[in-house]
Amino acid sequence: MPKVFPSLSRRHALRGAAVGVVALGLLLWWLLPLGEKPPTGTIVFSTGTPRGVYQEYGERLRTELGKDMPGLTVKLLNSAGSQENVQRLADGETDFTIAAADAVETYELRHPDSAGRLRGVARLYDDYVQLIVPSGSSVSSVADLRHKRVATGLPNSGVRLIANRVLRAAGIDPQKDITPVSEGIDTGPGRLRQGRIDAFFWSGGLPTKGLVGLAGKSGFKFVPIDEDLVARLHAAGEAARYYRATTIPESAYPSVQHGSAIPTIAVSNLLMTRKDMDPRLTEWVTRTVIKSRDDIGAHVHSAQLVDLRTAIYTDPLTLHEGARRYYRSVKP
Repeated sequence: MPKVFPSLSRRHALRGAAVGVVALGLLLWWLLPLGEKPPTGTIVFSTGTPRGVYQEYGERLRTELGKDMPGLTVKLLNSAGSQENVQRLADGETDFTIAAADAVETYELRHPDSAGRLRGVARLYDDYVQLIVPSGSSVSSVADLRHKRVATGLPNSGVRLIANRVLRAAGIDPQKDITPVSEGIDTGPGRLRQGRIDAFFWSGGLPTKGLVGLAGKSGFKFVPIDEDLVARLHAAGEAARYYRATTIPESAYPSVQHGSAIPTIAVSNLLMTRKDMDPRLTEWVTRTVIKSRDDIGAHVHSAQLVDLRTAIYTDPLTLHEGARRYYRSVKP
């Protein structure tokens, strides 16, 4: 029978416990500033349309912020999307928001005086342009949309901005050559299923729940946006430089794509705030965004792509001082 050494076992146990405490302390140091009281108060966060990715991400982020800053109240406001979000932020109606980089640049070009108030917090994930038609539609290219009823997104949305640019690049006047319809992801799928529109544009993370629901109720297909069209987009200059050629991976909507990737364009999304936002609060918000990636990503698939290594690239926005403090604190 082996000998038991109580004192040695106890010493090992104490040593193991000490190591565990140290490891926990290091973890907490990375997650939250040790010995610092969390910021309190109220902030307003402009999200997006119901059933859109901005809205779901905002709801999940509010939960995570509540865990780290119990005394902080986060009010969510629905919006039409990127263009309205940028305008609200610049006007001081909201404190934080999400917007696509092309919408931010467009605002800067149109409003150079007020654009100086805007600051970046983190690059989040990419939006993919998704052009949808019924499965039996004869439309197989953007050019085929001529004379069709096309939902081009809500006014002041990022979708409207991209849809109009894509149509023009294909030689289609969005006001004269189609019947434009103002529908978002909350209503567009239903209108398509009912035959009230022939196609609709959406720009969002993959997969978007509104389209997953449509795939389960009725068939649809994606219209490709090929590289030639992307080249014509880039030739237009200005904010179009933020569009990159990519594909919707076959795993995004497997029941619709049947193993095929769809050529399209993508644009990065930015979490943003204003220059006058409290640096300490912004630092805490940035920390929560980065550390909650997996928890939010379990529900919002595109949020899994939030990455500390790329989050600092908020072009065309300068990083907010509070966000910069956080990134410096975790720099290897």
